[in-house]
Amino acid sequence: MTELNKTDIAAKVRKFVADELIPLEQEFLLNGFLSVSETLEEKRQLAKKEGLWTPYLPKSDGGLGLSLTQFAVVSEELGRTPLGHYALNCQAPDIGNIELISLHGTGDQKHAFLEPLIKGEIRSCFAMTEPENPGSNPVLLDTSAHRDGKDYVITGHKWFTSSADGASFAVIMAITNPEADSKYHRASMVLVPMNTQGLEIVGNIPVMGDTGEDYASHSELRFTDCRVPDENLLGPEGEGFRLAQERLGPGRIHHCMRWIGICERAFDLMCRHASRRRITSDSLLADQAIVKAWIAESRAEINSARLMVLDAAGKVERRGTAGARVEISLIKFYVANILQKVLDRAIQTHGALGMTDYTPLAYWYRHERAARIYDGPDEVHKLSAAKQILKKYSSK
Repeated sequence: MTELNKTDIAAKVRKFVADELIPLEQEFLLNGFLSVSETLEEKRQLAKKEGLWTPYLPKSDGGLGLSLTQFAVVSEELGRTPLGHYALNCQAPDIGNIELISLHGTGDQKHAFLEPLIKGEIRSCFAMTEPENPGSNPVLLDTSAHRDGKDYVITGHKWFTSSADGASFAVIMAITNPEADSKYHRASMVLVPMNTQGLEIVGNIPVMGDTGEDYASHSELRFTDCRVPDENLLGPEGEGFRLAQERLGPGRIHHCMRWIGICERAFDLMCRHASRRRITSDSLLADQAIVKAWIAESRAEINSARLMVLDAAGKVERRGTAGARVEISLIKFYVANILQKVLDRAIQTHGALGMTDYTPLAYWYRHERAARIYDGPDEVHKLSAAKQILKKYSSK
């Protein structure tokens, strides 16, 4: 795909977001996801018609065949609205599950789970984090899946299983090989239909006052003697950690570019409001030195964050996730912090309006504070990056 084509696709996505999705935001922000779900389904069908559906997938699977770097640019455009990624079937956790099953699923698994997921007929969720264990340590799990004949019997407790409400199946991480010599070979991934007996959605977790619903939610799950056939094992037994890392590398690129899209929208809202809001009869917010400083700092930080992420995406393409570990960790904590700064400045510029749901700023402030926590907290990524960097100096 040529650079021109990539630019054309990004421009087309930006127009789709502006014309079709941003007008739905107010209803979504005030009344929740279900209030716009029917209209949003129409927009998803329109995205298919316009050739924008699942742009990250190969053309043979109905996508646009974009590379990771090319999709990063599209992801930024979609990030300008909370509805963007869902409208093009690029939302987490489905995008990660699609990539996982595409690479590691059997023919039967692809037919049963992957094909309807790609078409947007169903949704999925990913269940790894447990309330009893630190989410920053993915090898520390209590949920087990032990063999019983030709079945796995799953028992455990998960939470922050995003989008479980309304999902058709879950990809779960569970201990299948507790006696394995390496802690990295104890867990496996298993595909579990959400209607399986023994799987209970305890409820959606309130996040800063917002419980959410359907796709826009985070759920708590319990597995009590939940039985699925062993053919639902995803990838080799004991390779769950490796598959999770394989999934998280590109996923962090996706997240970071989505955050930059949020930053760009927040920046635009901030500049527009500052340029129009009078604070005296003859002066605007934009006339204030402190507001000008916020604008300049935000512009510099967003630009630098974008270049870092695109550089990391290019290295993942050339070297694989393992060959870009430092860059992935660096963008994960750096962009998450830039996101918090830009959102905070935009809210401060809007004053009391910024605290309301009449703009998307408060929604993002609530839900994206978690950017510094999920997929590895800042502190873990900083330590990991520094450890890898210092290896070069260990023999000097």
